[in-house]
Amino acid sequence: MNTEGLVEVVLPGKVEPEGLEIRHGAVPNPGPGQVLIRMEATGVSFAEQQMRRGRYYDQPPFPFVPGYDLVGTVLATGAGVEPSLAGTRVAALVKVGGWASHVLVDAADVVEVPHGIGPAEAETMVVNGITAWQMLHRKARIRAGQTILVHGANGGVGSVLVQLAQAAGVQVIGTASARHHDALRERGVIPVDYRTENVPARVRELAPGGVDAVFDHVGGRGVVDSWRLLAPGGTLVSYGSASTRDDEGSKQWPVLKLLGRVWLWNALPNRRRAYFFNIWAGRSLAKNRFRARLRADLTQVFTALQHGDVTAQIAAQLPLTRVADAMRLAESGTIAGKIVLTP
Repeated sequence: MNTEGLVEVVLPGKVEPEGLEIRHGAVPNPGPGQVLIRMEATGVSFAEQQMRRGRYYDQPPFPFVPGYDLVGTVLATGAGVEPSLAGTRVAALVKVGGWASHVLVDAADVVEVPHGIGPAEAETMVVNGITAWQMLHRKARIRAGQTILVHGANGGVGSVLVQLAQAAGVQVIGTASARHHDALRERGVIPVDYRTENVPARVRELAPGGVDAVFDHVGGRGVVDSWRLLAPGGTLVSYGSASTRDDEGSKQWPVLKLLGRVWLWNALPNRRRAYFFNIWAGRSLAKNRFRARLRADLTQVFTALQHGDVTAQIAAQLPLTRVADAMRLAESGTIAGKIVLTP
């Protein structure tokens, strides 16, 4: 019997960060096929910023526990799960539920974290690392010698994407506000200030023939510029609509517009391709294949972290009970990397 208490953060509705609720309860027991994980690190993703506003396109009804991913140690295993998994540090992609001291996860969905990687480091690589890896290697299929444009190169996904691309021998142009330019230059990125520069014109100066891939989390009208900046044979990977975070109205409409644009562009007779990347695509139709791909890709990212090809960029580390401060900081637009929450 578990004597520890459960602590979790509940999003009760559309609230300011201070409206997030800390609740206490009993630690659950794993059911068949499940493991109970004691959370050691979870994070604040852009998804939670949208969920707080009711703007994430397939979020559950309020109230719920947010938290897109987590890293922790398996405390107990349910029926049908190998008992030796207990005591293992694992990572899991859950979409919601990660902002809790203890989390139940299907055993088939956990990925072992290699020895030598701390929980906070590993946390920065779960949703961000899988997203970056799959967009680079499964969608854009980048190759050494190419040039790519990464919007938000200082962000959680962007900072991982930049490093994985450079490890593959790719030149990176990255948009960010001026405060992040020195850090980007140190990483070998050519920075462009999206606030003060004409981004399309500047990218055309740097890559007159166009870029081989653009990774765009901004969405909105700017995604059209991203498409136009592609070289023949280039790939646009759209993976969000950050520009519509504070909009009113339908939360599905920005995504549907992006999907419509992608469909139209791909229907045109040209040598370029566009994708709308959804990390969950295919899970409902081929769950085992989805899990195998996720495990393989996160393992690749952890290997890159071990080899020093990627460095964990932790913007701040705060206890779970200070989640309001963490959310405010994440939404400030002043940070580089990912905010990690700990028990």
